[in-house]
Amino acid sequence: MITTGIITISDRASQGVYEDLGGPALRAASEGYGWQVHAEVIVPDDLAAIQQAIQSLSAQGCGLILTTGGTGIAERDVTPEAIRGIMRVEIPGFGELMRMRSLELTPNAILSRCLAAIVHRSLVIALPGKPQGAVDCLSFVLGAIPHSVKLAQRVPTSC
Repeated sequence: MITTGIITISDRASQGVYEDLGGPALRAASEGYGWQVHAEVIVPDDLAAIQQAIQSLSAQGCGLILTTGGTGIAERDVTPEAIRGIMRVEIPGFGELMRMRSLELTPNAILSRCLAAIVHRSLVIALPGKPQGAVDCLSFVLGAIPHSVKLAQRVPTSC
């Protein structure tokens, strides 16, 4: 079973201005895949807050950390920069596939800066802020997640 942490990155949701919909959508998808959701947090679009949340969930044993929000090109969108500041290695194929498949659904997918990386012993996947976009992008990379989590956690694999 994959132990999962979910981070919603949004100034307004973290302040209670509006209800977080992305986190619950990812929780439902994760549970549908048979993963255990260990924790969910909401943080503002702040580099240090994002990094602290990722490091905390990793320290709690989450092999998979899903973020939603902050992957666009607005001035406050800093999720990719936050992850790159603490990652061991980026996995470009995740972002490439998410953008390629998303382009079939919306021309604005080209603006996405979704990515995946290894932070400590966790696979971190930065997903779009729109709930349906986050769930769709997660489904596009689903097949590579179990093996990636095992590698991140240094579990012996057969291939």
